[in-house]
Amino acid sequence: MPLLPRRFERIKAVLNCRMADLTVLIEHVEKPHNISAILRSCDAVGVLEAHTVTIDGTTPTFNSTAQGSQKWVTLKEHKNIGYAVEELKKMNFKLYGTHLNENSRDYRECDFTGPTAFVLGAEKWGLSDSAKELMDEEIFIPMRGMVQSLNVSVAAAILLFEALRQRQEKQIIPKNGEGIPKELYDQIIFEWSYPEVAEWCKREGKKYPRLNQKGEIIDSLPRTTKLRC
Repeated sequence: MPLLPRRFERIKAVLNCRMADLTVLIEHVEKPHNISAILRSCDAVGVLEAHTVTIDGTTPTFNSTAQGSQKWVTLKEHKNIGYAVEELKKMNFKLYGTHLNENSRDYRECDFTGPTAFVLGAEKWGLSDSAKELMDEEIFIPMRGMVQSLNVSVAAAILLFEALRQRQEKQIIPKNGEGIPKELYDQIIFEWSYPEVAEWCKREGKKYPRLNQKGEIIDSLPRTTKLRC
């Protein structure tokens, strides 16, 4: 089915608000419901990409809670917490680990307007000792009840929306795609618009075709591939 102009405009409108400098890293979060809910919050806030470290390299799974958000927020897998942190720090992220101790700061006292990565641990045990040692800062969400922690997906949502609030207050929320490097923007908008053609290009080792302002492919394609459009 051809890509309708209103569909392309919707894709552009969402991508134009995405932020490459806000992310989450989840460590050993295995329940599909929680992973799905976290990605749904990432999509709602405008996170471009999320990160995960799973137990024994297992592939994360999703359920209906995601509402398809896994198609719009890439979940990048890492083999261990050390590699994940190293990659994020190379990208100039400041890592905020959710952990309650005497040195932890109330999340509302922190500045999340710069490159920010929220690091959250397993549903039952929280962050591993290895992860805690690698954090730039440890933060907590104040509790008033008997239970001293939130569900990991709820915690992620609270932190992400606080980062969004702070950025809105400073008027630094992207509106026209400025939150993503241009080359990456062009890559993602094609993948979102023509996922099957994008997969064909990857298999064949070919560059993505160019799009015009209406989202139409303007480069020639094999007939069988055009039928995927």
